[in-house]
Amino acid sequence: MVMGDIATSTDLLVIGAGPGGYVAAIRGAQLGLDTTLVEKDAYGGVCLNRGCIPSKAFIHGADLAHEAGTAEELGIHADPAVDMSRMQAWKSEVVDQLTSGVEKLCKANGVSLLEGTAAFEDEHTVRIAHGGEGQGMETVEFEHAVIATGSRPIQIPGFDYADEPVLSSAALLEMESVPDRLVVVGAGYIGMELSTMLAKLGTDVTVVEMLDDVLPGYEDDIKRIVRSRAENLGVEFHFGEGATGWEQAPEGVVVTTETEDGEQSEYSGDAVLVAVGRQPVTDTLEIDEIGLETDENGFLETDDRARTDVENVFAVGDVAGEPMLAHKASAEGIVAAEVAAGEPAALDHQAIPAAVFTDPEIATVGMTSDEAEEAGFEPAVGEMPLRASGRALTMNETDGFVRIVADADSGIVLGGQLVAPEASELVAEVALAVEMSATLEDLGGTVHTHPTLAEAVMEAAENAQDQAIHTLNR
Repeated sequence: MVMGDIATSTDLLVIGAGPGGYVAAIRGAQLGLDTTLVEKDAYGGVCLNRGCIPSKAFIHGADLAHEAGTAEELGIHADPAVDMSRMQAWKSEVVDQLTSGVEKLCKANGVSLLEGTAAFEDEHTVRIAHGGEGQGMETVEFEHAVIATGSRPIQIPGFDYADEPVLSSAALLEMESVPDRLVVVGAGYIGMELSTMLAKLGTDVTVVEMLDDVLPGYEDDIKRIVRSRAENLGVEFHFGEGATGWEQAPEGVVVTTETEDGEQSEYSGDAVLVAVGRQPVTDTLEIDEIGLETDENGFLETDDRARTDVENVFAVGDVAGEPMLAHKASAEGIVAAEVAAGEPAALDHQAIPAAVFTDPEIATVGMTSDEAEEAGFEPAVGEMPLRASGRALTMNETDGFVRIVADADSGIVLGGQLVAPEASELVAEVALAVEMSATLEDLGGTVHTHPTLAEAVMEAAENAQDQAIHTLNR
């Protein structure tokens, strides 16, 4: 039966139920706004379903297998067998628990949920096409709208994700068996995380990258540690080469690359993973109907209150530009909902941390030393190498460091760079310091539990003041 069109109204309409959208919806409802959340696929968005959570689940499993199989120095001898189908089932259980939790939280907070694809008709109306034959259309009038439609993997010429051997990161995370050989196109954070994970699971990984090193945007000493560890795991890198195409081979695929000078090379694998970044999704929204345009990179420009050029329409998460991080999306979602409710909210992007779940992990927040100098500060820099950390030594994980950057005159912490086990956890302390304008004296004077990795934050702050105890002062 074909259902007739119906019309409803709401104070706050949120389009997309990823980490930016569902958070915006819940906060809006908590602030007394009648809130409607539209999602066409799955609650939790890419992060919970096909990105952050599945990849970290597999990274954890790979770490366990690798640690157990390489601990002879500690007197532990093991030869772990990896049952990929069981690991996949466990990952799915984790994902299902989280996604169903998002739906329950939305309902418990009074958010109305709609399934379908939303497109703008004007600045206060969207048309929602419900999925499935005969499901009809629905019109929703709104006072404020939040665009939180996320991103999708970038597809490069010659590599169509519709072809079975060409994998996106999402497709790779659905694998039921570990590939023997894999060619990875791209050495950014997604490529490096997945390459490291697969190498630990026994895959022969070949990475081709157009640039001259891994992880663009990170400092050289950070890259060096992570690249060296990956190479020790057996990952083979080829820099300065762009992937131009692939062909089916008797056993797998052959990927062709080319340098700027026209030199061609070929690399074989069972499949090819394309991990060259992500692009925002706005093509289904018909934003031109409300006078919105994306920038040259496809993003919607916003101010510090997450507002677009249309005052009652907000954009959060990946569609709102770099950094494309789930926690940044959630923070923006909260700000958007609070502004819509009349609260004096704004977001300081300077205090948003970033993490890469390689081995060791990388985490950064705020400014580097060079960025601080460019901003007019005289930077005071302190560093604690993990080789001087008692806890790192007991973990047999001594590659890396914690670096703190501060203003030399005031001592105010401006940023930090960490390369360490659990760096994604350790950076929270530095992020708090940046957020609250804490000083080196605050960090260094805070008593930290011994023995812990977190002591390295304290020691780095002390080192920046030339009063470190457990490492040489600069």
